[in-house]
Amino acid sequence: MPPSKPYSFVRYKTAEEAKEAYVTLNGKEIVDDLGQKIILYLNFVEKAQWKELGLQALPPGLMVVEEIISSEDEKILLESVNWTEDIDNHNGQKCLKHRRVKHFGYEFRYENNNVDKDKPLPGGLPDIWDSILEKWLKEGFIKHKPDQLTVNQYEPGHGIPAHIDTHSAFEDEIVSLSLGSEIVMDFKHPDGVTVPVMLPRRSLLVMTGESRYLWTHGITPRKFDTVQASKGHRSGIITSDVGDLTLSKRGIRTSFTFRKVRQTPCNCSYPLVCDSQMKETPPSFPESAREASQLEREYVHRVYEEIAEHFSSTRHTPWPRVVDFLKALPSGSLVADVGCGNGKYLGINKELYMVGCDRSQNLVGICRERHLEALVGDALAVPLRSGSWDACISIAVTHHLSTAERRVAALQELVRLLRPGGMALIYVWAMEQEYKKKKSKYLRENRLRQGKEEEIHSDAAEPGSLGEQVPDAGDQDAPCRVSAVTDVRAGGGSASKVTDAKLPVHTNRTSFRSQDLLVPWHRKGNPGRDEPVGATESRAPGPVFHRYYHVFCAGELEEACRTLSHVRVLQSYYDQGNWCVVLQKV
Repeated sequence: MPPSKPYSFVRYKTAEEAKEAYVTLNGKEIVDDLGQKIILYLNFVEKAQWKELGLQALPPGLMVVEEIISSEDEKILLESVNWTEDIDNHNGQKCLKHRRVKHFGYEFRYENNNVDKDKPLPGGLPDIWDSILEKWLKEGFIKHKPDQLTVNQYEPGHGIPAHIDTHSAFEDEIVSLSLGSEIVMDFKHPDGVTVPVMLPRRSLLVMTGESRYLWTHGITPRKFDTVQASKGHRSGIITSDVGDLTLSKRGIRTSFTFRKVRQTPCNCSYPLVCDSQMKETPPSFPESAREASQLEREYVHRVYEEIAEHFSSTRHTPWPRVVDFLKALPSGSLVADVGCGNGKYLGINKELYMVGCDRSQNLVGICRERHLEALVGDALAVPLRSGSWDACISIAVTHHLSTAERRVAALQELVRLLRPGGMALIYVWAMEQEYKKKKSKYLRENRLRQGKEEEIHSDAAEPGSLGEQVPDAGDQDAPCRVSAVTDVRAGGGSASKVTDAKLPVHTNRTSFRSQDLLVPWHRKGNPGRDEPVGATESRAPGPVFHRYYHVFCAGELEEACRTLSHVRVLQSYYDQGNWCVVLQKV
């Protein structure tokens, strides 16, 4: 089994034995120890290769110091944390969904990933750390004495989503001491390079510079880590040498993460991911593939990483026509959900074998917590085998791509996955929310809310969403640029040019006035949402994020599908503010 891959290679001594195994096992339905039904799928391959990464370098600015304290000190430090204290005490003790946590110095606020710099916790850091921090300063392991401490206790199987500590909240240096058990922490560069790093028990992780400001770090929720088997290999990179890998069972790990609260804006060298330096003005419409990729990275990918948990809490009711499509597929069908989000559709039909992929590592982590089969992948380069899938679904994904070429490429990627005869269902947001003289529930809900006439379940605004944060209806009289698709079909090579056009910021629950726009997402806790009037004075505003969308005009999605080769459009329809297509590979 290659590292981080959901499949394995089996080699037989003779071709005849391999053929016999294929005939016997392929498509066989078995029941595992938990009583779950599993279907085995086999394929022949000529070669079994994967990239040998060798000994990679640690992310720049990252350091792991082994045996930073003795086992005796470890015992004392672990015993110094009183987890039985009153949960409302001044140290900000919390029991989060997957771990216990305590804060000292300043409370870390998870609703906005920041601290209230004007409200330090009484008592500061525990006295037990004074001599230890002084020693680390003297020995050069740290350069600043921290004033904030977060203690996390992880049970086996628990993790923490990939993230970058907010630039404006803390100074450059962030250090974390691992006690009780070793762990593998994953570091990921924005270009997709992932480096798994072993943090041994009693080791100190020091993040500065690029590793602190640019790379995300997180812990995958699982009960076993893949680690080096060779003796003497402790901290550092986990290589892909399959001859030197083994499994290590996780234990209870307690981490002590020290930071120094920043009192001035961040002026780091990574302005694209720095909240202190991000442009306040809306971005321009992209005029090149590079600009399009940058726009999507900043206003789609980064945003969904930030809002993943709140986004997931609003995505729980499947859309009936998507459910109908999945339930009509034959038992045992292989189905890929490209842009699966929190995996809402992955378990709809238990007779299917469904695999989801999503660009957001945090959303994929939520899928895995729910024991759903999902992996991280881009809609423009889906990491699944060509011509192998009976069906694909792409629900509310393609409209996040910022040029016509990229939208067509995403559709072509779905076709690549399908076997001949396979079908794909595609949903995108519609410009026209008033269709055949009938307003979508999204607009209708806005009118009813203002008149306080009745309460409508807000799951109607976007496929599988709660309408509280979704985009807003369209306007039949608003201009549409269907020509952007026909230009691609004619080989024009670029979408319609918009010279230095700033993308408008949409007002939620109003008609669309532009096809290309930024849609606000108000994360839980923002005043005016989720709370009665007058209840917001005691709570700091939650952050507002902007997501890029291209909303589709009538006929635009079908026209894009017709630019594809070996495809037949079986059905196109309008479903509550979305244009939808069912296509078949021929």
